[in-house]
Amino acid sequence: FFFLMIRRPPRSTLFPYTTLFRSVIFEADTRAGKWFDILLLIAILMSVATVMLESVESIRIIYGTELKYVEWTFTLLFTIEYFARIISIGKPLKYIFSFYGIIDFISIIPTYLGIFITGSQIGRASCRERV
Repeated sequence: FFFLMIRRPPRSTLFPYTTLFRSVIFEADTRAGKWFDILLLIAILMSVATVMLESVESIRIIYGTELKYVEWTFTLLFTIEYFARIISIGKPLKYIFSFYGIIDFISIIPTYLGIFITGSQIGRASCRERV
């Protein structure tokens, strides 16, 4: 009867791992939550370093294609993290329009806008490699 006394958080029928995601993503006091935050901070620093390296002309000439691939990899990871936060929270609109939700959105949207405004950077790099 002891297991009946343990109070479990409600499960979402739409996304069965919502509770697990929420504990990892939003709770920094758990072991998994701390690791998630540390890895996220490392990814953010590496992403910023990539953009900084790309802004140096001599480095961009030599490693421009590789830096674009790395930039897109980080953008995809941050996009997955953004949608994981939206899915795992009880009130998605509350997160989307919160300060951190807006910051997350602003951080990923420029890369996607680059496709529509200036053309796909990866596509152009791939075309140059084929020629």
